[in-house]
Amino acid sequence: MAQDWPEEPDYPFEDDFAGYEPVGPEDLYPADAPAFEPRPDVPADPVDALHAVFGFNAFRGVQDQVVARVLDRRSTLAVMPTGAGKSLTYQLPAVMLEGTCVVVSPLIALMHDQLRSARANGIRAATLTSVDTDREATLAKFRAGALDLLYVAPERASQPHFRELLSRARISLFAIDEAHCVSEWGHDFRPDYRLLRPLMDAFAEVPRLALTATADRHTRADILEQLGIPADGLIVAGFDRPNIRYAITPRDNPLRQLKQIMAENPGPGIVYAPTRAQVERLAEQLGAQGRRVLPYHAGLAADVRAANQAAFVASEDMVMVATVAFGMGIDKPDVRFVAHAALPKSIEGYYQETGRAGRDGDPSVAVLLWGADDFVRARQRLGELDESRIVGERARLDALAGLVETAGCRRAVLLRHFGEDPPASCGNCDNCLSPPSSTDATELARKLLSAVYRTGQSYGFGHLEKVLTGVSDERVLQRGHDQLSVFGIVTAEDAPLLRALSRALQARGSLIANEHGGLALGGDARAILKGEASVDVILPAKVERGRGRRGRSDGAALNPVGDPLFDALRALRRDLAQEVGVPPYVVFHDSVLREMAAIRPASRAELGAIGGVGQRKLDAYGEAFLSVIRQY
Repeated sequence: MAQDWPEEPDYPFEDDFAGYEPVGPEDLYPADAPAFEPRPDVPADPVDALHAVFGFNAFRGVQDQVVARVLDRRSTLAVMPTGAGKSLTYQLPAVMLEGTCVVVSPLIALMHDQLRSARANGIRAATLTSVDTDREATLAKFRAGALDLLYVAPERASQPHFRELLSRARISLFAIDEAHCVSEWGHDFRPDYRLLRPLMDAFAEVPRLALTATADRHTRADILEQLGIPADGLIVAGFDRPNIRYAITPRDNPLRQLKQIMAENPGPGIVYAPTRAQVERLAEQLGAQGRRVLPYHAGLAADVRAANQAAFVASEDMVMVATVAFGMGIDKPDVRFVAHAALPKSIEGYYQETGRAGRDGDPSVAVLLWGADDFVRARQRLGELDESRIVGERARLDALAGLVETAGCRRAVLLRHFGEDPPASCGNCDNCLSPPSSTDATELARKLLSAVYRTGQSYGFGHLEKVLTGVSDERVLQRGHDQLSVFGIVTAEDAPLLRALSRALQARGSLIANEHGGLALGGDARAILKGEASVDVILPAKVERGRGRRGRSDGAALNPVGDPLFDALRALRRDLAQEVGVPPYVVFHDSVLREMAAIRPASRAELGAIGGVGQRKLDAYGEAFLSVIRQY
């Protein structure tokens, strides 16, 4: 596989305001516009409303705290992990409060995905985007107070005429999704988010709810300031995703490694690759196994991207190979694995990308394949940045190196990065499930670094390995490196550690590779040579253990495939989804079907007692599912 992997933009923000023609107030607000329509069908008690709308009997995590603050009209920043039900914290208040909740969201795809799910639960929702063809009908409903939710992009929300539109309606709440985009400290800074506070300040009586899954302490403080939310409005649910099993292993044969990951995880999956060319190549190679695999990157035609995305969202087993341009706009809950074919940009990016697995709460897997050359390219890119950004980006890269090279719990490293104090072991990452062996390699590191220095800091690892192990090939003899004091000083017992040690030293910055692969001293190399710093290295045998120990993932065997009733319920869900033009998970999640198959409800009341079966879905689909259940 090619190794020329330049960085791809995080995701192509769509120009949501393109082509929008402002119209005058007399067009938007006719004098005969109907009055606000209340929601008498929604109970006043939050828990009762939760069951009526979403079919759940209790809130999860900090959802109840966030909803309580919103209903009390207090502005809030909620930091909740992906899959913790962030959208519910504004969707439920939206149907309980008088007026319309205005949701600012960064991507059209994300808006439309949430729109489908909201409407499936009986929530009156609409979007105002450049691709919508029903703009006038949406405006009429908004003027009439007949919308619970109105989704817009920040480009539209920041325009003066949009503020005028809101001034003629009743607004219940401002919900700012992916709120880390407002912060320059965040990994996905988007300047248009900085224009939202003047809009919200013009409606000072309307509470504001900011939501994000990825914000460290710096970013959280900046979000509060930029969006005008008081410090006591911060609710942090924690960053742990206990259902995701993390595994990180060196990249030796990525195609074979990715095929194995796919074989172990038959459900939907995402493979992230760093370049468009590699995405295309991997999609073709992985798809040759018979399973449907499609590519996604910003270089594809818009209609191809849209078709591939729609196919993935609707599929129950498809794999998408993509750059990081894919994912933020996808609210697909049943992704069973996320694999990285190369190092992500940062721990924040890694957390967000792996967080697209297991949003339904079922067991899922996140596998990262990395190589020392990933760190080489990342450190080279640091030199292309403005001076003001170098310190922060270097810290992000060092944090990634710590995650990759740790012999301890991966989850603990992740959570400590976000300011948490986790247990020393999680029991659900590769290092906890099969603890790797590590050894003090300080003396060997001094030998390797000395060889780098004495050969002129311009040779690659292969040449250095020959010098250190005493291999007298033509190049070594020609350069006179067989006469150096470091020639042959590494024993046969230590030689197998050299490659892992070189990779570890490059990850921590003690060795720096040039554009031709030659290694030079950097970082704390001098301190290591002087005996002032130590080096531990994970033994190479971990790689082999990592390949054999995973077996079949929990997510693969989670659903009772082969159970005739479960299979029949899944087939019915697929048919119903096709009829109404939504992905199968919008009808019901797999967890709901599993409970139906286990309980076998015999009446509407028993079916309605299952978590996730709200009143709207019970009315729409109840008889169809009961009919199938009665056959078994």
